[in-house]
Amino acid sequence: MVEILICLSTALLAGLLMSRAAKLFHLPAVTGYLITGLLLGPYALGVLHIPYVGFESMEAVERYGMVSQVALGFIAFTIGNEFRLTQLKSMGRQAIIVGIFQAVITTVVVDIALCVLHYLRPDIISLSSAITLGAIAAATAPAATLMVVKQYKAHGLLTHLLLMVVAIDDAVGLILFAASYGIANALEQGNISVISVVAEPLLEITLSLLIGAAAGLFMNWIEKYYHSREKRIAVSVAFVLLMVGVSMTEYDIAGVHISFSLLLVCMMTGTVFCNICETSEELMNRVDQWTAPINVLFFIISGAELDLVVLKNPLVLTIGIVYILFRSIGKISGAYISCRATGCEKKVTDHLGITLLPQAGVALGMAVTAANLSDGAVVRNVVLFSVLVYELIGPTLTKRSLIAAGEIATEDPESERVINGSRKVALH
Repeated sequence: MVEILICLSTALLAGLLMSRAAKLFHLPAVTGYLITGLLLGPYALGVLHIPYVGFESMEAVERYGMVSQVALGFIAFTIGNEFRLTQLKSMGRQAIIVGIFQAVITTVVVDIALCVLHYLRPDIISLSSAITLGAIAAATAPAATLMVVKQYKAHGLLTHLLLMVVAIDDAVGLILFAASYGIANALEQGNISVISVVAEPLLEITLSLLIGAAAGLFMNWIEKYYHSREKRIAVSVAFVLLMVGVSMTEYDIAGVHISFSLLLVCMMTGTVFCNICETSEELMNRVDQWTAPINVLFFIISGAELDLVVLKNPLVLTIGIVYILFRSIGKISGAYISCRATGCEKKVTDHLGITLLPQAGVALGMAVTAANLSDGAVVRNVVLFSVLVYELIGPTLTKRSLIAAGEIATEDPESERVINGSRKVALH
């Protein structure tokens, strides 16, 4: 326990110091956190086995997995704040259409590219792996995007649509992956399961949304009985932690595997709560402040999880370059086409695609599931390589796109430090 506490505190301090260095190069703080994780990870300082400094192995990194899960829960809960009825009335149709079509177009583009690679060099990648990677390409990571938006206080049409799309993307990605993985299994084993391809992913999405909605209603009911800020924040934290725990449970009932999406459960909790609670906006801002250190640790741990060994394998690099190139083409063109079709403003149409490039946790989870394929190790390593690239350059590209769209006013936000005694306290 002592080792865990000291290791987390040194990692947090190192990440904060690195964020200052990142600022000198006009990089987002999240990039600094990820680089900190790489440096403290098992392929850098970790190999020196310095007590309480770094992560000595991937097993050591996995011990902190709960921190990542909790951070993702709060990130999803915060994104739920973007789905207020006022926003849905003005941008809901666009968000749904763009969220679905950019994901589908990306999957099709990557599928075609990797299937062509398979037919040219069947010794490099199997057809089942090519199809599976196409579906994984649809997934977008919301965490890095949200951190950039918060750091630079981005605000505008592009920002609001972006946060909606990355949330919708999770549900679309689950369906695309389930269908593609089912087809891949059929190609290898000669049979296809309607339950695993259709029923289970739809059940996962439906149950996740229902549980999240119920939690949002119950949270609002309990929150009304408390008036102090501290107790209301405590209620919010308790509910998010509860939903993270619930989303990690799995069941097998009558031959059907039942699981939940952490992102969808927590996002729906936040969405329902924000739409029915009169004081939700102020409370969400305070929850953001409370969870700031957890979010920093999330990216440091994510950086430590990046496997540099994959860079030694020329096979993985070849497939990975094709995957990254065509996934980027799919995301950018898919967002552009769907934005044009829905009448989005030019600044949104021109810049949304690039902001959808970051990829991380959801994609890695899909890759773990795909390990059952004959060359599932190839799928996993290609995704690891793409995550390494996208997580390091994605936040910077998102920042540049938001600046180009005029939604980041300044790269140097005003200091929020308050000199002792300068804040007036009202007495009642």
